[in-house]
Amino acid sequence: MKQNKISFNTAVSIVIANMIGTGVFTSLGFQVLGIQSGFAIIMLWVLGGILALCGALTYGEIGSAFPQNGGEYNYLSKLYHPAVGFLSGWVSVTVGFAAPIAAASVALGKYVSKIYPQVNAIILAFIVVISITIIHSLTLKAGSAFQRAFTLVKVICIVMFVGFGLFHIPIHTVNFVASKMAWNDIFSISFAGSLIYVTYAYSGWNAAAYVAGEMENPKKNLPKALFVGTLIVMVVYTVLNYIFLYSVPINELKGVVEVGYLSANKIFGVQLGQFMSLVIAVLLISTISAMILAGPRVMQSMGNEIAPLKFFAKTNKNNVPFVAVIFQSVIALILVLTSSFESLINYVGFTLNLFTFLTVFSVFILRYKYKSIQRPFKMPLYPLPPILFLIIIGWILVSLLKTKTTESLFGLGTVAVGLVFYYITVYLQKLKNAK
Repeated sequence: MKQNKISFNTAVSIVIANMIGTGVFTSLGFQVLGIQSGFAIIMLWVLGGILALCGALTYGEIGSAFPQNGGEYNYLSKLYHPAVGFLSGWVSVTVGFAAPIAAASVALGKYVSKIYPQVNAIILAFIVVISITIIHSLTLKAGSAFQRAFTLVKVICIVMFVGFGLFHIPIHTVNFVASKMAWNDIFSISFAGSLIYVTYAYSGWNAAAYVAGEMENPKKNLPKALFVGTLIVMVVYTVLNYIFLYSVPINELKGVVEVGYLSANKIFGVQLGQFMSLVIAVLLISTISAMILAGPRVMQSMGNEIAPLKFFAKTNKNNVPFVAVIFQSVIALILVLTSSFESLINYVGFTLNLFTFLTVFSVFILRYKYKSIQRPFKMPLYPLPPILFLIIIGWILVSLLKTKTTESLFGLGTVAVGLVFYYITVYLQKLKNAK
């Protein structure tokens, strides 16, 4: 029934909420460790946005051909092999959503504890994750309403932040000139390394693909939601990072997680700046909520198709996969306790980019092997969007293997463990069929 379906507006809000969160408010401090040019950093975020738009256009075409829940799990199972789809689902189940939830909740706790030192950041992170998990375990209607409301508040507050920031007069020199140094930064290994933080910040552009099976008219609304949500976030991110650089000297940003806190203090003064920092912390709730809503639908899809995992597909009377919701949040809480913020981003960034690379490449398989399948949406400028996406993501993956070898190997290790689990489930299925 329509009231149990996700509307176009909710789908856009899921995309926006998944994207605008931890990365944009926390990653700039790591980028400026290797890049000193304001122009290069702005270009970093523009390039990240173009990359996300290319991915959104590609996913839009694939998703219009296969408009079911599950995202990459659904696409890769059909276009490559069930094993490849399983591995993407495995990554989503184990870390793909749980790790960003953990990173966002830790960042939220750090923002609040910066203002109120007596607040324990880890305990607060636990409370937030558990509370939102309860909401999304009950009904899709309540979860969707919660998501739309917090996303709207998030966008309004960011627009206000940007508006006041543009009228701020900095006391330091701000340089956004495309100088020789800026171009050297753009073609440096540091730029490639920083792209992982940017792609992490933009991750979530594919969020609506995970809930396509519960959308109204997904063949039409899914491509639109992916593109519109991504375009809005690209504009917001570029302007927001301009404000951060405009308001805070680069030397003060280096290695700092709470970038928004520093910028708010410069723009609004200490007292009002603390209030705005608290607002930023609240905005991260929307990001956590969107991932808790989208992620379990991958597990549900796997449970519907793989008998040994059918417990993930169990739903309540409101058709919410509550077992998958709870399972994902438990993993997120474990990661809150055991992982550092930076290692989480590099680990998740490498692993997720690996499967988005495979998914975007699969559009060529779709066009070549499945010419007769109905595709209500065909991307413009084909094949440029997927080719550009694959070149840059491939560059990032190679750079990560060189510079963040440990985190990258952990990512490959997670995939290897998933492959073992796949063959275990296949074996168990064969045993069941033989009885």
